[in-house]
Amino acid sequence: MSIPQQGGGPIESRDQLAAYIAAGEKPRDAWRIGTEHEKFGYCKDKNLPLPYEGDCSIQAMLTGLQERFGWAPVLEQGKIIGLERDGANVSLEPGGQLELSGAPLETIHQTCDEVNSHLAEVKAVADQIGAGFIGLGAAPIWSQDQMPMMPKGRYRLMTDYMDRVGTLGKQMMYRTCTVQVNLDFANEADMVQKLRVALALQPVATALFANSPFLDNQPNGMKSWRAHIWQNLDDARTGMLPFVFEDGFGYEAWVDYVLDVPMYFVYRDGKYIDALGQSFRDFLKGELPALPGQVPTLSDWADHMTTVFPEARVKKFIEMRGADGGPWRRLCALPALWVGLTYDQQALDAAWDLVKGWDHETRQGLRVAAGRDALQGEVNGIRLHDLAREVLAIAEQGLRNRGREGAGGLVPDETHFLNALKESVDTGKVPADELLEKYHGEWQGDLSKIYGEYSY
Repeated sequence: MSIPQQGGGPIESRDQLAAYIAAGEKPRDAWRIGTEHEKFGYCKDKNLPLPYEGDCSIQAMLTGLQERFGWAPVLEQGKIIGLERDGANVSLEPGGQLELSGAPLETIHQTCDEVNSHLAEVKAVADQIGAGFIGLGAAPIWSQDQMPMMPKGRYRLMTDYMDRVGTLGKQMMYRTCTVQVNLDFANEADMVQKLRVALALQPVATALFANSPFLDNQPNGMKSWRAHIWQNLDDARTGMLPFVFEDGFGYEAWVDYVLDVPMYFVYRDGKYIDALGQSFRDFLKGELPALPGQVPTLSDWADHMTTVFPEARVKKFIEMRGADGGPWRRLCALPALWVGLTYDQQALDAAWDLVKGWDHETRQGLRVAAGRDALQGEVNGIRLHDLAREVLAIAEQGLRNRGREGAGGLVPDETHFLNALKESVDTGKVPADELLEKYHGEWQGDLSKIYGEYSY
């Protein structure tokens, strides 16, 4: 989850809210790729999640990364809660999941180099303190009570609020991990087309990356329990957003949506002020109960935008949010998929042609089917396996059209980063299917074997 936003004076006009989004517009040659991925850390002696403090801990991990690899610390109330270096940052999810928010990079070759470097650094420190890290969409064994809470004021407020608005919010916070990619847009029309494609095709990403079939030490009936969680969390700030597909959608409509989402907090002087359930519209009028008489800054608006959690999200860029965390190859495959679909106009048009006739019920049905059945899902005659094959063909052509070389020109484009996904389409099996086969087969129901076989 996001760190507090910085900069921006008081909001004097509602027009500034849409202008804030529009300020993210970039010409095509300035488009970048920002990849984020989360993973679970655990102490190897007992296979339990890393606490915040101690010899084998989150604090020891962050301090080790700082001291050995030149990261600058990010503090909250005197405690280290993140790191920054060269446009990237390392942050903590509520249960201690370690997240890399990568620097904005030009190619997926660079993204994969960044992933490799980060995981090597993490492993070096983890080996020193007796920790391991694993990429999964949901914690397979640990109970909710076993998950620690990181010392971040934002998370304390959100934890208290989650039970009021849904059934699985705390599971999302403490027991899930994702990989996502953040991509640029040229103008309002480009944002609209990309967001529509992103929302409509998130179920394909959910299916291909499904990697959370276990919870509480047993199969949970889903290929992606993480996707199931997001379908049962907080209707006010999640979902497939049918209004995005209506005529006239643009920056202003997105602003209206975000303004209608109840607030979590206001960040002031290093502290999170409880504004749970209050209205940003009231804040604009100086009538926020949490801060009577004060009006928000652009930083407050930026913070509030990070508290909406639909399947794809607009800030000054677009976030693709539908995939489970997973193994190394899929950390590079996720940006390859979406860059191929959206950074080449021919591919973007082809993707839109594929989905533009769908109604909301079809899109929502695919979302549910992807979490439950992955590539075996089917809605209204649309088989996710067939759809994924079509989508990958479009993405592959988009990457080929981009023609971004790697390895000093020895690799002609970025298409090989899709290989892990193409294997899933060829076999019909995604990571969750492989895990379930092992659980019911060679593991003989002993889920603890997942740590030894699937850790980074």
